[in-house]
Amino acid sequence: MRVIDSHTEGEPTRVILSGGPDLGAGSVSDRAARLARDHAAFRDSVVREPRGSDALVAALLVPPSVPGCAAGVIYFNTVGNLGMCGHATIGTAVTLAHLGRIKPGIHKLETPVGVVTVDLHSGNEASITNIESYRLHKDVTVAVEGLGAVTGDIAWGGNWFFISRDLPCALEQANIDRLLDATRRIRRALEDQGWTGAGGAWIDHVVLLGPSRAADARNFVLCPSGSYDRSPCGTGTSALLACLTEDGQLEPGAGWVQESIIGSTYRLHYLAGEGGQIVPVIRGRAWVTAESDLHFSPGDPYATGIRG
Repeated sequence: MRVIDSHTEGEPTRVILSGGPDLGAGSVSDRAARLARDHAAFRDSVVREPRGSDALVAALLVPPSVPGCAAGVIYFNTVGNLGMCGHATIGTAVTLAHLGRIKPGIHKLETPVGVVTVDLHSGNEASITNIESYRLHKDVTVAVEGLGAVTGDIAWGGNWFFISRDLPCALEQANIDRLLDATRRIRRALEDQGWTGAGGAWIDHVVLLGPSRAADARNFVLCPSGSYDRSPCGTGTSALLACLTEDGQLEPGAGWVQESIIGSTYRLHYLAGEGGQIVPVIRGRAWVTAESDLHFSPGDPYATGIRG
């Protein structure tokens, strides 16, 4: 299986060029559903240890069904499929540029949640125009074991997020273990107390938001796998912008700089969408780190990954 690895502002992406399963015809959304239903072993073999890690997001390239798209992309991690992923989309664009498949300019990618526009600025920097984002619930309070009452917003930015400014400790790298424990507790509390995204969807990401000396805000983001996002989280910041907009704190076109827990940044603004929703634009950098062939040896007991 041929892959190219990259990182976007610190968060890893693995683009699968060849060797994936036959997902048949139809939209990328249809083929993503088949991947989720029928090919768990394939997904695990790519992103779980010993070949991968909890932080890794894979991007499977497939032929697009929408005319004019440069590629179709299906995202997944150790938990399962992702509808959209900001850092992996930037990483995919930089990988396609590395391969010579696209040049600086405007391109479209078909994802499971719709067509995303990519503006490739250079070989290492791109802006993505995300799908429409919105807030579902404001000021939801949950009782969290060991933390007490935690209040936040539930919002959509391509994935479902609970965004809170109630911090258990400072947003510093030295506190990552404490922040992981806190956000995992918050996610369990949301599940136990019946909070979901639209249509009963799992709120799989938790964002803790705090002040920054170098940006508009700093965040710590719990990912579905239980790891933390090294990047500022494109879909999470899209959801945040939707909340800021609804609260009258950010105008269309106004810039927002989001800092991650490791100090990397995205620059964002948004366009007005329909029905009060917004269309976020996320700018970030990515670098190719490896070109590899993944081998699957007969008799390897962990060929399809290590499951905890």
